Amino acid sequence: MVEYANERGHEVTPVVRDRSRYPGDGAVEGDVTDPSRVAELVDGQDAVVMTAVRLDVPAVEFFSQAARSLTAARPRRLLAAGIGTTLDAAPGVPVHDTPGFPAEHRAFSLGHVAQLDAFRAAPPEVDWVVLAPPPVMLTDEPAGGPSVTGGTAVLPGTTFSYGDLAAALVTEAEEPRYHRQLVAVARGY
Repeated sequence: MVEYANERGHEVTPVVRDRSRYPGDGAVEGDVTDPSRVAELVDGQDAVVMTAVRLDVPAVEFFSQAARSLTAARPRRLLAAGIGTTLDAAPGVPVHDTPGFPAEHRAFSLGHVAQLDAFRAAPPEVDWVVLAPPPVMLTDEPAGGPSVTGGTAVLPGTTFSYGDLAAALVTEAEEPRYHRQLVAVARGY
């Protein structure tokens, strides 16, 4: 995502937990669950994009704490990469509640629900949006074309890449269309 945003002319400050693992890329060290460090890093930024994940911490704990740290910093614009399993497969039925959904993936999806709950509890001046790609989608391809967005239902489409997600997040940061909500995103054809 950083590379895509830079190509679009944006100045990006990547934040990583362990700077020694990312030599030479201009990243700064920080932990998204540390409210004081997040406040320092958010100050003066036009937009903040949250794509962090930790698999060594329970998902509900990590995602809710990250969301609380980010919203407490009062960013001008907060965008987060969501997960398609929180989208509706049918009206009012998230993918993670459908029959046959793998039990081993449910806790991770519920972590994203906890993140949404924390965002929804944010002060009204925090302008956040979570873009959720299709539930089974991510490939390593570059962005393949324009994205379509809208609603909380899974959008049709069979392929969606990390490049597509980066493009959707950067486009939404540049031209805000959605505010304080979860939004499905898919590749447009």
